[in-house]
Amino acid sequence: MTFPIEIKVNIDADIAGALSTLAQPGGDTQKRLIWFAEHHRGVEDGRLLLDSGVIVRLRSGDTPDELTVKLRPCTTDQLTGRFSGPFDGESFEYKIEADWSGSRRVLSASATRAHPQGALLNAVTPGAEAADFLDTLQLQFLRECAPAVHITELVALGPIASTKFNNVPLDGLEVDLERWTVADLDFLELSTRIKHKHDETPHEFETRVERKQKKLRSAVRDRGIAISQNPDNKTRRVLTALATRHP
Repeated sequence: MTFPIEIKVNIDADIAGALSTLAQPGGDTQKRLIWFAEHHRGVEDGRLLLDSGVIVRLRSGDTPDELTVKLRPCTTDQLTGRFSGPFDGESFEYKIEADWSGSRRVLSASATRAHPQGALLNAVTPGAEAADFLDTLQLQFLRECAPAVHITELVALGPIASTKFNNVPLDGLEVDLERWTVADLDFLELSTRIKHKHDETPHEFETRVERKQKKLRSAVRDRGIAISQNPDNKTRRVLTALATRHP
């Protein structure tokens, strides 16, 4: 099975200027708050779930709340049984895709459960056990695909302020822009998701994605916007900072 590929470009300087150049006035915009759940004791000891390839993310804001469990990076060998391929259910989405950022290419798998707007705010209050809000399918996903990782005693780190601009046209591409702001960190991520065509070989698909990746990077640079050279993705940079500040 050939999975979709999401190509990403990160910007970490003059975010306001980049948005002024890229974002379309009056476009579709979402504002949300984001938290990442981590082991309380792990945070104290300088260990993150992220180091085991597990991400637990909570989002609340303009749209229905979302709780996501993600494995990144992962391998197809890890993804067994019903989790070997994508599927949807009521208020639930399981997807597998590759993430390309610069020369970094990794596979990720995520199980997302939608909740009523504002419901997950109960999971991020002081003393709350964020793991209690994971549903049966998400726990099954972790047991089957990341059995060595135990999800208990989770504390929510955040919030991160997120502003997302959807479906922004950029030199023939449709791009999502998402700005994250927390403490002294400020990032902008550009992303576009590309699906495999039924008549493409895997090699032809990757070649097409590589062309689009070059086109996206060129479109950013041609507008005088500097692409971040930091090797860490925005999730790791933010989580590292939040863990350091956690009491």
